Amino acid sequence: MLSMEFIRNNPDKVKAAVRDKHGNVDVDALLALDAQRRGLVQQADTLRAEQNAASKVIAEKKKRGEGLDETFKALREVSDHIKTLEAEVGGIEQKMDGMLMWIPNCPSDATPAGEDSAGNVIRRTWGERRKFDFEPKPHWDLAKSLGIIDFERATKLVGTGFALFIGPGARLERALINFMLDLHTREHGYTEVWPPKLVNRASMTGTGQLPKMEEDMYRCDVDDLFLIPTAEVPVTNIHREEILDGERLPICYTAYTPCFRREAGSYGKDTRGLIRVHEFDKVELVKFVRPGTSYDELEKLVGNAETVLQQLGIEYRVAELCRGDLSFAAAKCYDLEIWAPGVQRWLEVSSCSNFEDFQARRASIRFRDKGHGKTQFVHTLNGSGVALARLVLTLLELDQQADGTVAVPEVLRPYMGGMDRITPKA
Repeated sequence: MLSMEFIRNNPDKVKAAVRDKHGNVDVDALLALDAQRRGLVQQADTLRAEQNAASKVIAEKKKRGEGLDETFKALREVSDHIKTLEAEVGGIEQKMDGMLMWIPNCPSDATPAGEDSAGNVIRRTWGERRKFDFEPKPHWDLAKSLGIIDFERATKLVGTGFALFIGPGARLERALINFMLDLHTREHGYTEVWPPKLVNRASMTGTGQLPKMEEDMYRCDVDDLFLIPTAEVPVTNIHREEILDGERLPICYTAYTPCFRREAGSYGKDTRGLIRVHEFDKVELVKFVRPGTSYDELEKLVGNAETVLQQLGIEYRVAELCRGDLSFAAAKCYDLEIWAPGVQRWLEVSSCSNFEDFQARRASIRFRDKGHGKTQFVHTLNGSGVALARLVLTLLELDQQADGTVAVPEVLRPYMGGMDRITPKA
């Protein structure tokens, strides 16, 4: 969250962030509550000073043997007044805390202007467009002919928006996960973690999914637990309410998890195949870094995700998101989009974001350097390294052959038991 001091000192910037990110919180009303709260706190402080002065008077009167009834009466009145003021302050602070949870992070000053995805800026591209000497098929047709993904039986099991991977399809999914985890741990310096797939409300609030996006989440009502929408949530919250040793920074984690999203606001969109599903696998990258290094670390993180796509030989582009397309919590974000020839579309497979200290304030994640008593909030970053559903569909469409087979990228063959082709089922 943003600090009240920051909002007080930068009201126009905060209002612009609310407007650009399509929020509806009333910043002026929050500032009015803040002014009211500070006025009441000042009154209470003045009365406490009177209490202290009265205590000295009582001590002097006791020495002189004078009556104390009137003094005690006045002191009780002051004490009651302070309690009344404190109750008012508590009520106002509760209202303010609720409003603060709905104020989005401010975009970085370098973030491009724009109202939606049309305002995003392509920063670079990599790879060449594959030329087919036959009409490329969409992945749902390939999956059926190869017998590797069964959408109909997945629908029978749970409903639309899910997939059942079979045989080489399941092995391809597992191969991609292991390939990415090995790449990020062995070459990029991340520590692998295996987090829970359910988290509590505090964890979801700490990373900014709640309260704004609760309708998009799968919630277990009895326990008030949530199926994770991304490993970002449990991994970032590993250090919630902790003070880290500054010498450990940056701390870099990677994790594989399934991800669950209701996509409540996207009903009816991209319902065929793997383009938009409610459960998908993902390898996530999370960093805890010093404030002064976070934008350099963001570029490194993007590069780590790009390496995955480069080693798989997939054409991609890097888009910097404009202010209106940024997530609630992000200050700056890059999307990695890959070209899927069967559906003739660019598909996002990774969002790499710098949240600055927005998540750290919500989750109370700080660090302290040795020899310095003052704590600071870390900056948090995360990115997909990368998401699998769209990656799988793109590999199927990109590496399909005229004979109906699909070539397995060379870097995946050791993870596929040496398999170099996925062939149609007999």
